[in-house]
This record gives sequence, C-alpha cells and structure tokens, in this order.
Amino acid sequence: MPFSEETYTRAKEIIARYPEGKERSALLPLLHLVQSEAGYVTPEGVTFCAEQLGITRAQVGAVATFYTMYKRKPTGEWLVSVCTNTMCGVLGGDKTFEALSEYLGVGHDESTTDGLITLEHAECLAACDYAPVVTVNYEFFDRYQADQALTLIHQLEEGLRPQPSRGARLCTLKEMSLQLAGFADEREGAVGEGPAAEPTLRGNRLAEQYGISVAGYDPATPIPTQADREAAKAAPAAPAKKAGAPAEKPAAPSQPAEKAGAARNSQEAEK
Repeated sequence: MPFSEETYTRAKEIIARYPEGKERSALLPLLHLVQSEAGYVTPEGVTFCAEQLGITRAQVGAVATFYTMYKRKPTGEWLVSVCTNTMCGVLGGDKTFEALSEYLGVGHDESTTDGLITLEHAECLAACDYAPVVTVNYEFFDRYQADQALTLIHQLEEGLRPQPSRGARLCTLKEMSLQLAGFADEREGAVGEGPAAEPTLRGNRLAEQYGISVAGYDPATPIPTQADREAAKAAPAAPAKKAGAPAEKPAAPSQPAEKAGAARNSQEAEK
C-alpha cells in the first residue's frame, strides 16, 4: 500500500527528534506510524521504515517481531487484552479470557470474522493493584470480571465506546498507534475529561503538598493542538539579547528539606 504524503512528513518529524548519527533510534515510533495506516505493520511498512532510516528490512523486521505491540497481521479495530499473569489470573483473569474466547469464537491473537475485535493474552499490564485488568487498545478497565468483560464486548459490537476506568476516551487501534508514534490526541476533550485513579495522582498530590515543582512549569497548561504548533512556528522570533548582557539566573524553588537544614545549622551556630 502506498503511504500518504502526510505519513512521509510525519516520518521526517519523528526522525528529526533524534541527534545526528542516532536517527536509527527513531525505528520504534516509525513502526507505530506505519501501523497507524493499516492497523498492523505490513511488508510495505517494513520497507518504508528501512528506507527512511537507511537500514535493512531484516533489521526492521527483527525489531517488529520482538515487541508484541507491533502486529504483523491484520488486527481488529479493538484490541482486547486480558491480563492472565499471576495476580490477575488468580483473581479472575483466566476465567475472563476463557469467557471472551468462547463468546467470540477466537483464541489468543486471533480476530473475529468481521475484523472488529482481536483477543489476546497479556503477560502483565502493570496494574496489579487493579486486578483483574482488561485493556482495549491499551486503555484500562480495572477489576473486570468475566461478566463485566462480556458487557464491554457487547458495547463494542454495538458501536459504542465505553469509558475506561481511567485515562482518555477510547480510540481505535490505528488512532492509538499514531499517538504511540508521538503525535498528540487532538480529539476535543478526549484526554482532559477522563477519570484518573487515586494511586495515579498520588505523586502529583504529594508534590503539590510539599511545593515541589519544575521551575516555569504550569501543570494546567493545555496540550497544544497542531494548529497551535503551526501558529507558534509562524510567530516572529523574540529579539536576541545584546552581547555582554548578564544572563538572568532563575531562582531555585524553596524545598522543605532545605529549610529544615538551614534551621538546624542556625541552632548549632547559637550553641
């Protein structure tokens, strides 16, 4: 299949993220990019990546067959992954996979006849505290037993997009592959309106509690759209500073540990 001009442009943008001489590191996002075209990494996609990076098809294929997120055969619009590792398996993951397999009439890494759903085992989805876990195109559905997972499948068959337990709204596997290639999800409200689980927010809330932050970073800053980025490129550059002008030194954020250390030093000096 021929690739669009937009795909070539995006490929150049991906490669430009890496230092000169390190362009080969762009292979992983490039594979996600070509997967966003057909829903899997086609032979033409392998050739495309090889040509863009100046490496062999065998080198591309070695990487594409190593990672399970790169699909080498047609995959459904909805990739349903059921964790059957120790924690999830014991808490119901094995029964969930068996129930879905029987209902859909497919086994591991197989797709329904209509090409809508692909079912797979997942060794670990890094969400043991939410076990048993099911994901759809890598979005989490926490503590899902067999009956809940079957309801989820029914909703997908009806053309619905059920809200994940946390994170953004569901998108297709092609759309997710484009995001994994490093391009933002530009659906209005898709990222910001989704729920987030308490453990996910714990680190952020501790940082807020103790005043820990990155200088100049505002967590409320909205994710820029493609139009925003293009407008920023078109905006005139800020005037350069005159030679010899003293550089401004940003003030270091005050940390509780630093204050406590200073207080102890003061007390010791008074003794």
